[in-house]
Parts: sequence; structure tokens; C-alpha cells
Amino acid sequence: MSDPKCLIDARAVVGEGPLWHPVERLLYWIDIKNPHLYRFDPRTGEARAWPMPERIGCYAFRRDGTLLLALKSGFHVFEPATGELRRICDPEADLPGNRFNDGRADRRGRFFAGTMDDEEKAFTGSLYRLDPDYRVTRLEEGLGIANGIGWSPDDRVMYFTDSMRRVIWAYDYDIERGLPTGRRVFLELAADDGFPDGLCVDADGHVWTAVWGGWRVDRYAPDGRLVQRVAMPVPQPSSCCLGGPGLRTLFVTSARIGIDPRTLEKAPLSGGLFALEVAVAGQPESFFAG
Repeated sequence: MSDPKCLIDARAVVGEGPLWHPVERLLYWIDIKNPHLYRFDPRTGEARAWPMPERIGCYAFRRDGTLLLALKSGFHVFEPATGELRRICDPEADLPGNRFNDGRADRRGRFFAGTMDDEEKAFTGSLYRLDPDYRVTRLEEGLGIANGIGWSPDDRVMYFTDSMRRVIWAYDYDIERGLPTGRRVFLELAADDGFPDGLCVDADGHVWTAVWGGWRVDRYAPDGRLVQRVAMPVPQPSSCCLGGPGLRTLFVTSARIGIDPRTLEKAPLSGGLFALEVAVAGQPESFFAG
């Protein structure tokens, strides 16, 4: 495993949501609070940015080259070539203090996305499933900060994070119905150990999680054992994904928000996009089928 290398000194306010496009072979990621969608080619260093009209929480790829976005005002289809946004629906129009946060598509093309109180105080968040026919189902409620989500390689386990509770849950997952049941604690961090944030699951079924406030990214076995720890040069790693050649590059986003000046002197690359090489490959990212 290599040491983390800064690919872009982006100075993102809240860098998040890295996803590797399995066809384009490009990395996408976002800045939630300086709302932009970014695309980066690690081979050439070429970067592209699309400003968003409001806070963007997460997204998924679609096979026609467009993207599904979860903005503060709900689900939209985005056309990168023109910048056009087409609204689908807003499942939380009655909760103006909430916004979408993390999300991901499963292997049947359903999109799972969670919400949170934008002030990070109330447990008003929920987890939603958006089906390819655009039907919306609420799966969980009473969440603090709905965050990283992913599935085991055999689709029998779903992992889902509530950062405010410092917990990653595991569920039994019914891939035929898109239904998680039997929620149990997979990981719970102590109060002085940071917050689990975005995650990804590799081809061996191990869970990588960025630890906000922990200066690190951790890898856990399916039984919950810590098996690997990567020290990061920034205090707020926010999310991670596996991509690049052979899906063996771990891309890590980070955030600059709320860091005091003294800590910024020690961690000037806060808000940057990082990469390191790992031994076990990731799983190809799924497309939203709608």
C-alpha cells in the first residue's frame, strides 16, 4: 500500500462523494457547501467543474451519460453537456431545514440516499430508496447525519452510516426487493475517536470508512475487526471510493470547514482530493436504472 498523495489541492469546504465511473474511467466528486460537481482524469490531470444552484448531497451515474443528483430540493436529472437540471421530486418538501447527504445505487439500479438536519442538531434525517420508475420509499427515519452506504459483494449485507451517532449499521439485504432488514451495529466509534463518514466496500467484502476528525481512513473485515488503518495528512477525511486501474486506487475526499487556523497550519491540504494504491480491488460502481 502506498502513502496518500494529494491529487488536487481543492480547498473544498466539504469535499465528498467520490465515485469512479466504470465506463468513462474518470473520478467524480462533489463539494457540498460550495456546491459543485467535479470530474477528474487521473491519467491526464484534466479537471472539470459544474456549479450547482444549491447544496448537492450525492449522485449516481446513468447509462445515457446523465447523472441523478440529490440536491437540497430533492432528486434531479443532470445533463453535463448542457448543464440542464430536470426535477423529479422532493420527498422532504415539508422539511426545509433538511438536505440530502450521502447515497449510492445498488446493483439493480435503485438509488439510496439519506437526509439530515443541515444544522446538524436534530435527528430529522431519513433514508430513501428511489426506484427506476421514480417511486420513493422511506426506509429509515430519526437519523442524525445519514452517510456512507454500500453493499457486500454477494448483495446479502448493506452497510449504512449515521455519523451523528458514530455508528455504521449492517443490515440483511434483499436484493430482489431492495429491502434492508435486521439492523445491527457493525461499528461504533468512541466519543474521542472521530466520526465514521463516507464508505465503500471492496471485492473481499471489507468496509473502508473515512473517519471525520480522526485523521485517517480505516478498513474493517466483515466481522467488524479493524484490519488496516491509513493515516491521512488532514483531520477531516470525508469519503472514499475504489477506482483507477484494476479498481485498486483508493480515492479520498476531505473537508476544510470548521478547522481552526492552528490546525490548518499543520494540515494545509485540508479540503484536498487524495489517492493511494491498495492491495484489494474495489467493486464496479452501479448505474441508476431510471
